[in-house]
Amino acid sequence: MGGRTRGRRCGLLGSYMLTLALASFLAVAPPSGALRFELQSGHTKCISEDLKIHAMAVGKYAVVNPSDSAPLPDSHKITVRVTSPYGNSIHYADQVDSGNFAFTSSEEGDYLACLWAPDHNPPATMAVEFEWRTGVTAKDWTNVAKKGQIDVSELPLSFDSLSMPG
Repeated sequence: MGGRTRGRRCGLLGSYMLTLALASFLAVAPPSGALRFELQSGHTKCISEDLKIHAMAVGKYAVVNPSDSAPLPDSHKITVRVTSPYGNSIHYADQVDSGNFAFTSSEEGDYLACLWAPDHNPPATMAVEFEWRTGVTAKDWTNVAKKGQIDVSELPLSFDSLSMPG
């Protein structure tokens, strides 16, 4: 019986350590990059983001040039519209190859970003990179620190330097 209990404890300890290691990895892993998808001329792709009221959101999008040695073809232009849950227009750009948007939500719910390309003959398929960050991830903390709003030297470097009131 004693061997069984010890084995169970080791198993639980191993599971705990694995979970702790995974959580540590996820905490220091860099945030994911932009979403990349194909958009065919004459078609639309929409992406939604559920936002709370007063949430900060920033986004950027760009058509990927299929050739490094040539300019972007005229067929590779898109139209982008970002709307609030009640259909209010937040951002609109027509026939562009890239752009960005930023806003603070005034309504709670699903905000929608739709990208479409005009119909071409012959049809064109283009790669589009799209990034939408919200909340804390929408804030560029390095620029805030440079502007003097945060003194980086005052930030704790580890949990050891934190003192808990006792």
